[in-house]
Amino acid sequence: MRIWLPLLGLGAGVLLGLALRLDLPIEWARYTAVGILAALDSLLGAFRAELEGHFDTRIFLSGFYTNALLAAGLTFLGDRLGIDLYLVALFAFGWRIFQNVAVIRRHFI
Repeated sequence: MRIWLPLLGLGAGVLLGLALRLDLPIEWARYTAVGILAALDSLLGAFRAELEGHFDTRIFLSGFYTNALLAAGLTFLGDRLGIDLYLVALFAFGWRIFQNVAVIRRHFI
């Protein structure tokens, strides 16, 4: 039962997001993309840790906020320097997401 509660919360969040559709300025597109990947990376990492039996709320929360701040910081710095540094964050989070999904998939197979 413990594992279904986060999935229920994720589903409720997605439904709420679809119901309260917001139009963001195009300048925020990079920040939004990096933020979504940072959050997804943290959530899948937490799901993986729960399946492996070593989930810790403090580690999850610190990783969630650290990932989000680092990704936003890289994106901001890249914007100021005129370099697409957000691609570094997208690549790193994308890589970790695929790794976590692979481990989760292997767990259920």
